[in-house]
Amino acid sequence: MNISEHRQAIDQLDAQIVALLNERTRHVLAIGDIKLKAGEEIYAPHRERAVFERICGHNQGPMTNDQLRAIYREVMSSALALEKTMTIAYLGPEATFTHQAAIRRFGSSLAYAAQKTIADVFTEVSKHRADYGVVPVENSTEGVVTHTLDMFVDSDLKIVSQIVLRVQQCLMSNSPRTRLKKLFVHPQSLAQCRGWIQANLPKVEIIETSSNARSAELAAAEKGAAAIGGALAAEKYKLAILEQDIQDNAANATRFLVLGRTCSPPTGDDRTSLMISVADKAGALHQAIAAFRRQKINLTKIESRPSKRKAWEYFFFIDCAGHVQDPRLAKAIELLGHQCNFVKILGSYPNTE
Repeated sequence: MNISEHRQAIDQLDAQIVALLNERTRHVLAIGDIKLKAGEEIYAPHRERAVFERICGHNQGPMTNDQLRAIYREVMSSALALEKTMTIAYLGPEATFTHQAAIRRFGSSLAYAAQKTIADVFTEVSKHRADYGVVPVENSTEGVVTHTLDMFVDSDLKIVSQIVLRVQQCLMSNSPRTRLKKLFVHPQSLAQCRGWIQANLPKVEIIETSSNARSAELAAAEKGAAAIGGALAAEKYKLAILEQDIQDNAANATRFLVLGRTCSPPTGDDRTSLMISVADKAGALHQAIAAFRRQKINLTKIESRPSKRKAWEYFFFIDCAGHVQDPRLAKAIELLGHQCNFVKILGSYPNTE
């Protein structure tokens, strides 16, 4: 086939793809209408996971599975936007890694509302001004985001999904690297790139900022200034990326939580998050978590936080394998209740990352 014939074939395929996408969307809208009448949530993380697994199972190349998932993310995002006016609150400002994670989960067709604090994200979802919220909970290099954990103490919101985003830090500027005199950087990004900065920009003045987006904004307004942040910030503030992947740890990743009001049903590969409080006595925590060992359930994380209600009283945040509807995990939680002052289920969600 020559170029003209290839292009003619592409034109015919595009017409078929458009027709099939619209036919798919009509089915999605019909399902959404049934859900809305039944008072059910439109967004279904368990169904989303099943779709991704199925389309990747059909894939025979040359497209990669990641490329197919990116395409279908936008297909599903556009359908969600047609089903219901949906707003996603996230820890802002715009063009931060949290914003990038939110778009990765929900696509670019929905409305996004940047919030000043993690507490504001919880409030927007709690007061139904946003349908879902996205907040950071831990970084593989810097550890947990304690403010997010603390917010769960008094909140009734549930974790409905998680997002694990590989953090790719970039050096961005509209000036040549040889002329850089200032570097605007958020403290966490500074901690993640300190070795690279010392080796490559030892004489540059470092100025800490409130966010990666703010760093990019300041760098865009000043000659001889650069910023560290994600590619989304460079795009928003029209900065050239001088260097990519400058983080010291190549495996650097941040885990984000999607906040909602209803847990999704089991998928067969789920994670559950809990919060517990135990009596202030020797061996209390060991006795409590023994329930998981008896039921042969893997604990993936345990983190302590001061209760802020009484001196030397602590809450423990636990992540474990399984769904609250799984018989063995349900039994472990029942046993946990006998050993703890209280047990709070924060959510069960697909272990998608």
